[in-house]
Amino acid sequence: MNHPNPAIVAQAAVRRLPRFALLLFCVAYVLSGFIGREAWKSADMAALGFMDALAHGSAQWLKPTLAGMSAETPGLLPYWLGAWAIQVAPAWIPADFAARIPFGLLLALTFLGCWYGTYYLARRPQAQPVAFAFGGEALPADYARAMADGGLLALIACLGLAQLSHETTPALAQLGFTALFFYAMAALPYRRVVPALGAVLGLLGLALSGAPAMAVLFGLGSSLVHALDRPDDTDSGSSNDRILLESTGLVLLTVCVGMASTALDLWSWKITLPHAQWSDWNGYAQLLLWFTWPAGPLALWTVWRWRHQLFRVRTSRHLALPVWFVAVTVAATLSTGSSDRSLLLALPALAALAAFALPTLKRQVAALIDWFTLLFFSGCGFIIWVVWLAMQTGFPTQPAANVARLAPGFEARFSTLAFAIAVLATIAWAWLVKWRVGRHRAAIWKSLVLPGCGAALCWLLLMTLWMPLLNYSLSYNTLVTRTVKQLGPTDCVEVFGQSQGQIAAFQVYGKLKIMPMQIEPVCNWLLVEPGPDMAPPLTLDQTHWVQHAVQHHPADGNESVLIFRRR
Repeated sequence: MNHPNPAIVAQAAVRRLPRFALLLFCVAYVLSGFIGREAWKSADMAALGFMDALAHGSAQWLKPTLAGMSAETPGLLPYWLGAWAIQVAPAWIPADFAARIPFGLLLALTFLGCWYGTYYLARRPQAQPVAFAFGGEALPADYARAMADGGLLALIACLGLAQLSHETTPALAQLGFTALFFYAMAALPYRRVVPALGAVLGLLGLALSGAPAMAVLFGLGSSLVHALDRPDDTDSGSSNDRILLESTGLVLLTVCVGMASTALDLWSWKITLPHAQWSDWNGYAQLLLWFTWPAGPLALWTVWRWRHQLFRVRTSRHLALPVWFVAVTVAATLSTGSSDRSLLLALPALAALAAFALPTLKRQVAALIDWFTLLFFSGCGFIIWVVWLAMQTGFPTQPAANVARLAPGFEARFSTLAFAIAVLATIAWAWLVKWRVGRHRAAIWKSLVLPGCGAALCWLLLMTLWMPLLNYSLSYNTLVTRTVKQLGPTDCVEVFGQSQGQIAAFQVYGKLKIMPMQIEPVCNWLLVEPGPDMAPPLTLDQTHWVQHAVQHHPADGNESVLIFRRR
């Protein structure tokens, strides 16, 4: 039985989103969080430590280590990129900022992969809107462009994207290469060379970034989708032969990537199945809801409204491909310890699915999304401004007291540049709200303008007005500075029991030569991670050491350092 296409879109609804505004919006989102920020604890800081060790020759390129410890995520390429950036950067550029440059490009690659992937999926005949009896339906290219704009806005609107996409960790590299491979599979029916290159780089980069299992699953599933996606007007001949050849090539590429991962020892099984407890499943449900909001609910609506096109003999590529990507990442989220970083890889595909919900949304639902978004992000922006005012002036008193309690010793400072950027962003939000509630011609991407811009607004305000507070609370810099003052000039420092994040902070920010604790002391100082009662670990041999001091993180009581001096 042939079911009608649920997309009914007129040409007037696919008008062009201004390119300059969209580009400026994406650039602002990418730069905020990469500029002016210190490395935060602990994964962000630990990754920077491995990059710094590679850049200065204290670790092997095929086996990155930090003070003798291997990385928790057995990737290679993210650490290589950061190390190369540190090596080629001029001396006046800080190492942490230099390492962020390739990761900013990876976030830009994510945006490009999502936009072009959604564009080519929307070009598929099964995704095109219903043709009107007397014409006037959306033209294929204009419709695909409008859907791609909506997909990109849905991606930026996802609440879980902001922080993880601005860290120098393997998770961002995995996201970028996932988006690249997603684009390659979406564009393969229309292009040859660039999608083929994107498929090779995407799968290989994903495996080298510490996710070989995801690369293999993405590759095998995509090859099956490509093999089953055949034009309705082609039953045999050269097109079928070409599709079969391309699908076989994808399988061979996936096998080669798996073999390369084995040769480089990149496989690391960390399967932790969820317990049959309500608290565990409730936690996963909450993570899936808030992390993917609003793309997640819209994607579910897409699957429901397009269900007849999804579950049929001839595969609808614009549905099957993103559904496979989402299914793999959700399964990884439920079966691995790093659930949020696994779920991050689903966002480009979820955003593409969310875009296909736009032609089917009723006006009341679109209005509900707008008003909820307006109230939520306006409220968040207002709170950010109020707390900033309290930090600067002490009024209102309650927010000022809360900041003093949570970050004791923090001294606020005024930045003219940050203040100006925040004011401009707030004015732009007010203008956007005024435009959205006004009477204008309906555009298909209109319902995602406020969610995307609202998420970007709050992230930008946090990265300008709150940046000093966040650096003080989330980085190790203050702890490192206080500890280094206690040590004085020293050739090296031994460590025992410390996290990789702390070790990296002392190496990068403290400029200390770090080595694991030796049986016979080599250095004059030893840094130790204390126990719950601030006592030294029972396994620490204190024959050669005497406790000298204790340093605490100013905003986190769980981050402390015991300083020992050699007897």
